[in-house]
Amino acid sequence: MAGAPGYFLTAAQAAAALGVTRATLYAYASRRQLRSQAVGGTSRERRYYREDIDRLKERRSARRDPAGAAARGLHWGGPVLESGITLIHDGRLFYRGRDVEELAKTMTAEEVATLLWTPADQKSDDVPPRMFEQPCPLPPTQLTAVRRAARDRITRLQAALPLAASIDLAASDLRAPAVRLTGARILRLMTAVLANHDARQPLHRALQTAWAPRRPAVAEVIRTALVLCSDHELNVSAFTARCAASAGASPYDVVSAALATFKGFKHGGAAARVLEMALHAATLKRARATIAEQLRAGHTVPGFGHPLYPNGDPRGRILLQMAESSGNARSWEPFRHLVRAGAEVLQDAPNLDCGLAAITRTFALPDDAPAVLFATGRTIGWIAHALEEYASGELIRPRARYTGPFPTNVTPAPTV
Repeated sequence: MAGAPGYFLTAAQAAAALGVTRATLYAYASRRQLRSQAVGGTSRERRYYREDIDRLKERRSARRDPAGAAARGLHWGGPVLESGITLIHDGRLFYRGRDVEELAKTMTAEEVATLLWTPADQKSDDVPPRMFEQPCPLPPTQLTAVRRAARDRITRLQAALPLAASIDLAASDLRAPAVRLTGARILRLMTAVLANHDARQPLHRALQTAWAPRRPAVAEVIRTALVLCSDHELNVSAFTARCAASAGASPYDVVSAALATFKGFKHGGAAARVLEMALHAATLKRARATIAEQLRAGHTVPGFGHPLYPNGDPRGRILLQMAESSGNARSWEPFRHLVRAGAEVLQDAPNLDCGLAAITRTFALPDDAPAVLFATGRTIGWIAHALEEYASGELIRPRARYTGPFPTNVTPAPTV
């Protein structure tokens, strides 16, 4: 990854991008406003991170137009929080600097959790080797009650988390080693709630046993999906998790807050809409018509396009390849038509939601499998973000620019 094109700038390029001299550039670096890295070999040249240059330019722009910067801040750009978890660059996704496409070939959800919960300056050997073999924090009687409390599995998770937190004596221990152990117990809780048993299996095996007990090969599909869903930088649920963690909420409450955000139809409901579209895409003509109907109704077409992947979401591509190779040609056909229609009508490639919907149909998983896979996989990322916030010790507290009526005895401050 170190050699990824466009990720670094030379000193001359960095100085030109900022409109400063090299001396000023070196001053920025010495004050740690920019990171630099030695080129290597006999050269004394250093290269600079492009994202640091872009961030410094944004800060300078914000100083010139603070009101405009504040208004733009929460919509695809700011606030910018420093994180060492996930990088999205040149259409590729990396966890802790490792290509997720490669990780998805072999890693389990538990192994990805160990990776994401361990900062780069620590060794994974520091993580307890039997961390994921802890018992479920809820006793069997309460597990049974939770499973009966709601029909849908995400709501069951929401019911289980506060109950488990009230029993778990270490729930509010926010030291990093304790949070990792709590995170592992949360994953064990989710496994028990979702798979209807507390067998200490890897998450993907437990879900396969519950959903497709006579098809062990499905476990690989589930494993891959969980890895691909584990984190995706600072999306709305991850930001919610970080806000909760910055306030000192326990890991259970962090996951609860993120789950509530995930249930919003703009975040976690897209794959269900793709499944609905697939019911009306038996032919290419009907797939085109289905997409056109979404557009005429003023809807964003679910399952296609992603602003961070202009050339296509690699997560969706991987899952669609698995769906196509499932051997279930009848269930794959509508998705084949939708992918082609999306390219023709929208000029967009399929994303993760389309991939989750496709594996759900072609491998005969439950209808809520996309939501379950996303939420359980993303819990790993939410806990990783919580760990970073606990370590920072700072409270996330954006300001609001008031736009309502002013009291008669108050004079508004002049617009900057």
